[in-house]
Amino acid sequence: MWQVVKSVLAAFFGVQREQQRRKDFEQGNPAAFIVVGILLALVLVGVVAAVAIGVSR
Repeated sequence: MWQVVKSVLAAFFGVQREQQRRKDFEQGNPAAFIVVGILLALVLVGVVAAVAIGVSR
């Protein structure tokens, strides 16, 4: 599962290697990538919202 999280984070920041991307597509479980991607996107939105609320006070 840690590999999925690392791959999703690398994809978020656009720094994933082509070789790793191919490996993910060939061997990875799409459902795991989708779930981790959604969860990390929600965390990102929460952090941005918390920072925005904190700055506005």
